[in-house]
Amino acid sequence: MRKILLSTVALALVSSSLTAKESKVESKVPLLKFNGKHYLGFVHNSDKDISKFETRRNYLQVKAYFDEESKNHFRLTLDTKDVDGSSNIRLKYAYLYLNLKKYLPFTAVEIGQVHKTWIDYESKHGWSYRSISKVFAEKGANLTKSADRGINFKTNMTNFSSEIGIFNGEGYSGEQSGKGLSLEGRLTYHVLGGGDKKPKESSKYTNVSVFGEFNTKNEKYGAGDDYKWYGVHAVYNQKEFLVSTQYIATIDAIDKYAGDGYSANAIYRFMKDWSLLARYDSFELEKDASEEIRLIAGVSHRYSKHVEVVANVIKSEKNSVDDTAFMLTAEVNW
Repeated sequence: MRKILLSTVALALVSSSLTAKESKVESKVPLLKFNGKHYLGFVHNSDKDISKFETRRNYLQVKAYFDEESKNHFRLTLDTKDVDGSSNIRLKYAYLYLNLKKYLPFTAVEIGQVHKTWIDYESKHGWSYRSISKVFAEKGANLTKSADRGINFKTNMTNFSSEIGIFNGEGYSGEQSGKGLSLEGRLTYHVLGGGDKKPKESSKYTNVSVFGEFNTKNEKYGAGDDYKWYGVHAVYNQKEFLVSTQYIATIDAIDKYAGDGYSANAIYRFMKDWSLLARYDSFELEKDASEEIRLIAGVSHRYSKHVEVVANVIKSEKNSVDDTAFMLTAEVNW
């Protein structure tokens, strides 16, 4: 049995005595790690007559490491989401992570309710402001989700990285029909290297990616039929700024989702702990050539390594109807 000091949040979950200065927890693994992520904010939208405070997302996560050297572990992440003024609790991730270097060099695998192959990559390398808007494939093109039940093989080398997986296809919050599966993938060329390292704001990198999905009997995006889409993405980052652009198109989808479009975003770090951010999305549906346009602009301030504050505006236009929202957000990590 090993002793560990729990954070305030974890302590509240396991403590049974108000006078205890230290609590003990038992586990069959040598290391437990707890952490949380929270998106807290306020939004004003005069077009929809909305002014409200939000706890948009709250993630509580634990990782149970089987041994520290290989980093093999099990991850469990709970997620709350604001829905009609109340918070719904859902399972976001529940997967076994195994380092496969004995069998497949540079490769690991996630098994269970896992990351899908694209969104986690873009959130770390291209668009890091998920607290105010999801990435283009998920919000804009509206074609996929960030997690699903399945298996995901992840390869990381200096100049190349990839994720190849098989999933149910509808996403962790969608209907799991069990009638078909989805083959999904991402291939990334890291021009300046760094594919085997976690990116930092100060990192200098140029990455080019191709990605997509091939779904069969998909209940959400294909109404029970096959469903396919693909994308290309490029990003350049250095300490002072980041620029990123992408193109996404469906090959086979129902009218609600069939179409193509592009997105571009930039971050300008104009002084220590301060950044300007901008993003432009455009997606045109095939059924009636209607185009949905979203423009995001704002400023962010890193208050500390645990807290970042963002003030921004999101302006969208669809079928000649304008929608403008002003947002103030605090992202908290512990």
